[in-house]
Amino acid sequence: MKKSIFVLLAAVMVIAALACGCTGTGNVTPTPTATPTEAATTPLPTTTATPAETQTLLIATTTSLYDTGLLDALKADFEKKYNAKVDIISAGTGKALGYGENGDVDVMMVHDRTREDAFLAAGYGLDRRVFAYNFFIVVGPANDPAGIKNMTPEKAFTTIREKGLADPATVKFVSRGDDSGTHSKEKAIWKSAGFNYSKDIQKSGDWYIEAGTGMGATLVMADEKQAYTLSDIGTYLASKDKISLVPLVEEGDVLLNVYSVMRINPAKHPGVNVTIAKEWTNYLISPETQKTIAEFGVDKYGEPLFYPAAGNWEKIGVNQSEVEEPVA
Repeated sequence: MKKSIFVLLAAVMVIAALACGCTGTGNVTPTPTATPTEAATTPLPTTTATPAETQTLLIATTTSLYDTGLLDALKADFEKKYNAKVDIISAGTGKALGYGENGDVDVMMVHDRTREDAFLAAGYGLDRRVFAYNFFIVVGPANDPAGIKNMTPEKAFTTIREKGLADPATVKFVSRGDDSGTHSKEKAIWKSAGFNYSKDIQKSGDWYIEAGTGMGATLVMADEKQAYTLSDIGTYLASKDKISLVPLVEEGDVLLNVYSVMRINPAKHPGVNVTIAKEWTNYLISPETQKTIAEFGVDKYGEPLFYPAAGNWEKIGVNQSEVEEPVA
């Protein structure tokens, strides 16, 4: 009995010694360990990466880039690559530039070189890059009542005006009339043809109609009135299944249509998103995006709606740096 009690006491002493760390050498503080129950119920600390915050890019763009669907195609890939949300305001170039001047957007995408130069000179924009181009065309009724087919743009405009003044019921011209890039191009053609736009063209008769709408809506109005109008080729191709108008004038240096991107100057508007604006600009001029632009619309229309600026900078009359140099 005593032996049993002794053995029991000895066992207790050994256990106590182990618990106190007395079996080791030196004065060592034991490291606490979890019991099997605690190990099973206490989760191990983990390190979880915080997801990057989604950035929003605000773009003001001309209607032709939007109406053709090009921007929707480009923004989908950009949003995935850069964890971004792209919001687009579509308007004529004049209104779009106004959004930029007010700092309402981060980036401008327009096609009016003269006003772009003024925008940059005033300090509102930075780092213009040319990313695409196409051409304007004069479209009209298939029976071509003014007989302008294959004329120069200037001769075609002059003829439409003369015959429109003489017979406005038969010959009409629908203008964008919205201070857009297309409207500016129209006025440039009138000037090249020798006319003062405000005195000789505007309000000169029933033959001349100012729509005050985007390119797609202007094409629809011209079709309804069986009138002539000036359109970029991209929007025309995207709309041609809905209208009966046909291309009548497609040749002429004045018909070149060049698209640029500019980021808004943070010195003017500190609230703009500088980082995402740079990323968008560099994304547009990247080889992958330039390839997308070259292929856009070919499967549906048999020809591209836009041409990439890369490799064509000399052809469209701009410096290579404006086309291919990334924004730092």
